[in-house]
Amino acid sequence: MKKALSVLMAAGMTAAMLAGCGGTAPSSESTASTESSTAEAAAAESIVTEPTEMTFVFADGDDAFKTQMNKIVDGFNEKYPDITITIQPGDGGSYSEFLKTKDSVGEFPDMMEMRDTAMYVRAGKLAPLSDEVASLFSSNVDFDGVTYTAPFSGANTMGMMYNKQYFADNGLEIPTTWDEFITLCQTIQDKGDMAPLVVGGSDVWHIGFLYDLCYANDVLETDPDFIEECYTGEKNFSDPNYQQALTDLSQLLGFAQEGWASTPDAQITTFFVNDMAAMMFSGTHMFSQITDADPEFEFGWFAVPDREGKVSLLGGGTAGGWALSAEAAKDPNKQAAFDAFCQYFFSDEVYGEYCEVMAAIPTTATMPTMDVSEQFQDVLDALESADYLHLMWNQEIGNKELPPDFRNFAYKTCIEIAQGTRDVNSASEELQKTWDVALQSFNPTTGLGVA
Repeated sequence: MKKALSVLMAAGMTAAMLAGCGGTAPSSESTASTESSTAEAAAAESIVTEPTEMTFVFADGDDAFKTQMNKIVDGFNEKYPDITITIQPGDGGSYSEFLKTKDSVGEFPDMMEMRDTAMYVRAGKLAPLSDEVASLFSSNVDFDGVTYTAPFSGANTMGMMYNKQYFADNGLEIPTTWDEFITLCQTIQDKGDMAPLVVGGSDVWHIGFLYDLCYANDVLETDPDFIEECYTGEKNFSDPNYQQALTDLSQLLGFAQEGWASTPDAQITTFFVNDMAAMMFSGTHMFSQITDADPEFEFGWFAVPDREGKVSLLGGGTAGGWALSAEAAKDPNKQAAFDAFCQYFFSDEVYGEYCEVMAAIPTTATMPTMDVSEQFQDVLDALESADYLHLMWNQEIGNKELPPDFRNFAYKTCIEIAQGTRDVNSASEELQKTWDVALQSFNPTTGLGVA
């Protein structure tokens, strides 16, 4: 496509040069007509009635994502000189806390990456998407029939990236059951030349990757309504399936590199490409980071199966994405600017490049033009053949939405189990106590704290 575009541009330039050599000078009348047409075209392209400035925030802890977003915003600002989108940098830490702080000090941005969508919709902080923008996507997550976010990627499918050369040299095979996967980890650990897994545990949200794997296999496959049932009292966190998930997670963290609890997510790629860990469980966004760190490093990808050999993958659309604040939407120019940004971001060339670089699952109704790597194709194939698709438990809305801050508390509790400072039974009891306290102010099944 790019090659074809270059040919067309070259042909156009050649034609223009020939016309300049052989043509006659334009008359003053035709010059005036041309200038008038140019002015009319410029006026038609302007989508705001006056210069418009927009503040924009997003989670900037991932360097590849931050680089892409800066590039895209720069391109948009260049295309629309009457609009200036200014990125306000985050702190690289907890994005949810960062956005809450911006809101509490009266600096809620005009447009933003929205993750805790339900909370901000209930608070009246977000504007609905225009029909024009909402129609860009193959599916939308609605709140009572209203869409508030433009999903810039499908659920970040998690899977196991592995060192292909190491596997080949040691005769290691891709596991077809959970027990085979545990045996694989144990075999690598027994060899002693590198850790089976690399984990960035100092970023508590990173624990959610392996947590999701265990939770999906042990809980969601048999009881997708577990969280809703915890709200109604039908289930609790001492449930055998849930305790099995905690046990499995603790076992996996036992295969992580030494010092995993103090290793930031930003360093796990370094461990992986430098033969310090044989495998890394994370999302497709890591593909580009691995290639950037070492273009010669050969890695593969596989879905980790459950005990029966079935595959449950994180997949499908989510409630997160680009959002416009309700306050900004009161200004027609800011509304127009946001709509234009979404149209620009999800355009074929821009969005195709974004999905390529970030290995993001496209969400648009029309598949963007993109080159697919071997690993990314493996992900797409796995999504197509998976036995189950699910969202992370903190991505659910409605009666399955988690109480505020419960996710991070659960992850910290899991770290305590893995470090041996708490056993599974006491962890279940502590989780239930914290859950019961949360239910005093938040329970979507009864409407408490939701309306």
